[in-house]
Amino acid sequence: MAQALGEDLVQPGELQDDSSSLGSDSELSGPGPYRQADRYGFIGGSSAEPGPGHPPADLIRQREMKWVEMTSHWEKTMSRRYKKVKMQCRKGIPSALRARCWPLLCGAHVCQKNSRGTYQELAEAPGDPQWMETIGRDLHRQFPLHEMFVSPQGHGQQGLLQVLKAYTLYRPEQGYCQAQGPVAAVLLMYLPPEEAFWCLVQICELYLPGYYGPHMEAVQLDAEVFTALLRRLLPRVHKHLQQVGVGPLLYLPEWFLCLFARSLPFPTVLRVWDAFLSEGVKVLFRVGLTLVRLALGTTEQRLACPGLLETLGALRAIPPTQLQEEAFMPQVHSVALSEQDLQREIKTQLAQLPASASGPPPRPQARLPGAQAIFEAQQLAGTRGATRPEVPRIVVQPPEEPRPPRRKPQTRGKTFHGLLTRSRAPRIESPARSHRGSTSSLDTRF
Repeated sequence: MAQALGEDLVQPGELQDDSSSLGSDSELSGPGPYRQADRYGFIGGSSAEPGPGHPPADLIRQREMKWVEMTSHWEKTMSRRYKKVKMQCRKGIPSALRARCWPLLCGAHVCQKNSRGTYQELAEAPGDPQWMETIGRDLHRQFPLHEMFVSPQGHGQQGLLQVLKAYTLYRPEQGYCQAQGPVAAVLLMYLPPEEAFWCLVQICELYLPGYYGPHMEAVQLDAEVFTALLRRLLPRVHKHLQQVGVGPLLYLPEWFLCLFARSLPFPTVLRVWDAFLSEGVKVLFRVGLTLVRLALGTTEQRLACPGLLETLGALRAIPPTQLQEEAFMPQVHSVALSEQDLQREIKTQLAQLPASASGPPPRPQARLPGAQAIFEAQQLAGTRGATRPEVPRIVVQPPEEPRPPRRKPQTRGKTFHGLLTRSRAPRIESPARSHRGSTSSLDTRF
């Protein structure tokens, strides 16, 4: 296992460098006046054309047709063929269909349908001045080299302002968290503002509840869970991090809160989001464990990081060639962490977490593990909220008194016509006649 952790997974020359698509705050130098945007909208990016590691066009078309077929019958697909949905999400949703698939996966389309007009009311209402000032200061920091967010008066920054303001009005007890900025910005790159808003609501309330509130209690719990997983899956790396004093809260919040939007090349970010919306927070833990392994998995890498600053620098300076989507995502999905393992570790760490008087305790039971659980919860809520059909009234009659059994008439040697005659006509006295020695007689004349 140690040898597997130490191997260079991707050679530097195999895949092209896509680091220019990183959405970090370091990209504030501004774009050149005539620089071309890549296929993701980043000005000056190197992803204008698919590289050698990307699937061919024919394969992309096949995947598009599969997604069109699945989304055309979404309820049937999620009820009977969710495994296929999960596998297609792991392969990557085609860029042309993310606007259609993301709201379906997270259940935002149901929220939008059940709350018609809510977003328009929130967008038109005046925001809290405290939050509006904070949001306004953060707008220019969200992907400053993306063509949508270059201009302060452009539709990108203005749409981001409306979405974030609407959330502070929708959940005033939570308000605004700076990490919601890059999450909402990525959503706006593919979705109109109203759909982006409902996707943000689903992420904050079902995928990552307790992450973006004032206390961030769920982040602290997941940090302890991540440490326990490191101890079990990467013991040497865990020991090194303990020796140099690097706790998970020094690097994990930026990864998890922003859904790696500031830490990975943008094509890889999209692939992580595809899997995250399908399988839930388990994907974030797998990605984090993979990054730690790539940064500190070998003895040479750990020896080169004798202190805290060097170790944090190594976690933030993984070579971009090792983070390309086609090489990175198979490693993520191969991490030995199941949903059952994660839930078991969460229960263990929750029991050991000291009680905090400053904030509410974490509620991991409020977090749903991916698209299937959200779909089932919405189906159940729809069933409960539907009008109940009228139940037919069942009247139970008391049992009748038992009647004496009817005696079977003795008809042996007698005709049926004669029985009818005897029952309908009075008996006519006549001289007895013998019939072949029989002593019984039956008058059958009219």
